[in-house]
Amino acid sequence: MASPVLASLHVFPVKAAQGHAPDEAFVEPWGISGDRRWMLVDGSAKVVTQRQYARLALTRAEPLPGGAVRLSAPGRAPLTVTVPDPVHRTSVQIWGDKVEAVPADEAAGDWFSEFLGTELRLVHLADPATSRPIDPDYAHRGETVSFADGFPLLVTSLASLDALNALIAHGDHAAEGPLPMNRFRPNLVVTGTEAWAEDHWSRIAVGEVTFRVAKKCGRCAVTTTDQHTAVRGREPLRTLARHRRIDGKLVFGQNLVPEHPGTLRVGDPLTVLG
Repeated sequence: MASPVLASLHVFPVKAAQGHAPDEAFVEPWGISGDRRWMLVDGSAKVVTQRQYARLALTRAEPLPGGAVRLSAPGRAPLTVTVPDPVHRTSVQIWGDKVEAVPADEAAGDWFSEFLGTELRLVHLADPATSRPIDPDYAHRGETVSFADGFPLLVTSLASLDALNALIAHGDHAAEGPLPMNRFRPNLVVTGTEAWAEDHWSRIAVGEVTFRVAKKCGRCAVTTTDQHTAVRGREPLRTLARHRRIDGKLVFGQNLVPEHPGTLRVGDPLTVLG
């Protein structure tokens, strides 16, 4: 077997929208630079994702200098959104956390609202260094996260995806497979490992950056959403429920916390440290 390496990098500037795959990216304490710094909220200031609106999979956020993003979607004129003035802050809710965020210009909210047919606002994370602590059951003192679901980064492996697709092929929804990796919206995709090897990692190095492996990633309905059509199916949750139910969760991938900043590059070696 070839030595494990980083096969691809993925950054999602707007939570729930399509991202991009750079050749290199800088890792900050709270995640990859620019990853999930923007988020949609409803009229109650609660997070909105593909869980509620599968059509968000059809929207794309292209990162621009200074943290701005260029939004695009089928049938919509592109829109550039600049980082708002952090003086004007508001409280928003992402899952169980109350977080300070900065509302974007109304045009950004209108852009998403018209595409999805419901009133939404786009907000920017005010201060990732202090805004949102990681779950203390898995965090060290002072560790924070962006608008990601719970942890700074997510790693998956191509070998595990191949193994999952083999299981799907022998299940009762085989026609839905094989599934692409974009269903799982990872930050890091590695190759050259054995299937499910990541289950046993506790600490890894990817190139110059070391990571603590915090916990296995429990998966939700977003993984059943075709990221190109927004059509929902039954897989992979059906197969994960049969073969990958661990501690009551349907798991695929591992959540990571960086131990220090650094730059990641596609092709970087992966070393298991513990």
